Amino acid sequence: MGRGDLTNREWSLLEPHLPPLGGRGGRWSDHRMVVNGILFRVRTGVPWRDLPERHGSWKTVYERHRRWSADGTWDRILQAVQAD
Repeated sequence: MGRGDLTNREWSLLEPHLPPLGGRGGRWSDHRMVVNGILFRVRTGVPWRDLPERHGSWKTVYERHRRWSADGTWDRILQAVQAD
């Protein structure tokens, strides 16, 4: 786990609100790794292509962030976390 990555406790609060793995296409990258990549980019401001390899493919991280922004996943997560 890198500095700034989600702790196990933080992940346990966030995970139930994420879409199930799978769906379209083949195997999906682990949500936790991708979310940590998104948080790294938000925290540091680096371009998507400069994400560290430990977060997986920058394209995967970007696409998941874009998809979840468009379908309202991030809004639902924010509401759920604020309600807790």
